[in-house]
Amino acid sequence: MSQAAEKIDAERLLKGLRAVAEPTRLRILALCARGDLTVSELIRILDQSQPRISRHLRLLVDAGVLQRYREGSWVFHRLPREGAMARLAHELISRVDEGDPALVQAFLRLAEVKAERAEAAQAYFSRNAERWNELRKLYVDEREVEGLLLDMLGQRPLGRVLDVGTGSARILEVLAPHLDHGEGIDLSHEMLTVARTNLERAGLANCTVRQADMYDLPFDAGSFDAVTIHQVLHFADEPGRAIAEATRVLVQGGSLLVADFAPHELEPLREEHEHRRLGFSDTEVASWFRAAGIETAAIRNLPGDPLTVTIWRGLKKPLLEDS
Repeated sequence: MSQAAEKIDAERLLKGLRAVAEPTRLRILALCARGDLTVSELIRILDQSQPRISRHLRLLVDAGVLQRYREGSWVFHRLPREGAMARLAHELISRVDEGDPALVQAFLRLAEVKAERAEAAQAYFSRNAERWNELRKLYVDEREVEGLLLDMLGQRPLGRVLDVGTGSARILEVLAPHLDHGEGIDLSHEMLTVARTNLERAGLANCTVRQADMYDLPFDAGSFDAVTIHQVLHFADEPGRAIAEATRVLVQGGSLLVADFAPHELEPLREEHEHRRLGFSDTEVASWFRAAGIETAAIRNLPGDPLTVTIWRGLKKPLLEDS
């Protein structure tokens, strides 16, 4: 990128600076740097009225230092990921004193909001642990998804594979004949109980599961030849962060496969099944891949009724590329 492309014209720069030059709006940017937030969540975190928060958000979005996007009846706000205004927003946030009392209080309330989200998702998993695979069949034929996942992984043997959000360990069962060792992680004790039972029943001694957080994987960098994230990201509060952490534990040149829904508008999945996101676009996933150092290698769609499942395959870029 040329030096000229890095510049922001004076009018845009001043508009962005004016938008941020207010304590609440600066705190909104700092909060959104830690994850996508709705208006209602920001109202609770900042303890201000809906009209006031909405006005602050409108000014930030109009200035280009914040992005607004709709999913069904929910509207999320996030920092822009690319471009001159994204760099401006991140630069301003990096200068903020996180020890400021008002910001400390806002971060504490943000932690409470995220904890409640996690509890709701955990409760859902606990209620549905035994019939998790049956719930998945409501969306698309899982045999097609599993077969395509295996095909897209390509090389045999697969070596060491990590399945993030393993659930019932079904993906490990599918991959087990082709890998040296499979590791599954999940936060839910109930799901892990089901997973262990399934692996023992299948006699898969080369696969194990453990409790762990997908945002903080208990593995060294470069521990796995491939990582799969199957129907997990739509529950995630920070999908991009989960992808970055999965990338960290991949070897250079290793494969990351993400299987999830294409964008849709089935609001009941959010209301009844705790889906945080109503699917993902190719552009959105590619941006997370790029930020994590992953090159998008293939995208395949499996149309279902009524949902389409997409599988994105990425390759972790080598540290040094041949000239």
